[in-house]
Amino acid sequence: MSESSIKPAPEPGAPLVASLGAKLAAEGFGTFLLVFGGVGTALFASTHFTDPGANSAVYVAVALAFGLTVVAGAYAFGPLSGGHFNPAVTLGAAAAGRLPWRDVLPYIVAQVVGGIVASTALTLIGLFGPDAWLAGAQDAGFASNGWDALSPGGFGMLAAIIIEVILTGFFLLVILSTTHPERGTPFAGLAIGLTLTLIHLISIPVDNTSVNPARSIAAAIYGGVEPLAQLWVFLVFPVVGAMLAGFAYRALFDGAKAA
Repeated sequence: MSESSIKPAPEPGAPLVASLGAKLAAEGFGTFLLVFGGVGTALFASTHFTDPGANSAVYVAVALAFGLTVVAGAYAFGPLSGGHFNPAVTLGAAAAGRLPWRDVLPYIVAQVVGGIVASTALTLIGLFGPDAWLAGAQDAGFASNGWDALSPGGFGMLAAIIIEVILTGFFLLVILSTTHPERGTPFAGLAIGLTLTLIHLISIPVDNTSVNPARSIAAAIYGGVEPLAQLWVFLVFPVVGAMLAGFAYRALFDGAKAA
């Protein structure tokens, strides 16, 4: 072994930088937690998402479940990867200069895989549920996002587009503000989780709340033809909102002060 191949030990007290593999594992596990906890609560705690026409949705429980999973994931995996768990957040962070563009695609792949593994696990649990439970959950869309017949409140496509752009944009602004390297807060995970809870309280009646393409993909692949046909809205417009917010944050709040 040559001397040039020997890496010096880090200085005592120097921060450890996670490898890309560790970051991707953190994103995968964090997205798994988000989908398993949030979509799982939607499926198991409320017949609204499993029985078409039922009116017993536990919106607060579902909103809290998504928020709590983000709080847990942010503190558990955030120090490794930044705790995105969401392709829209990853793209918005890159637009804001917080993440190298070269890491965007690997992050997104890890997030989508983590989400699909989670929804697959939920499906396996459903196989051993009450008679016809899984069939009913899939017939009702498997807690997928959607509009018109898939909207809990009967809202149309334009309503879903508008609310996804606005809420994902503001979600990213909260994330960028609370995790700022100089102006951030140690309570960032809590603030981000509570913001996601608020977002779900606002938009579950409109389109079951996406603001996260990985969450939308994970549910739609088990929700049937109609959720898959409407999936494009929840791939495109959360990303639009997040990237607009990322570029805007960089221009408005991270500009250099004039001398």
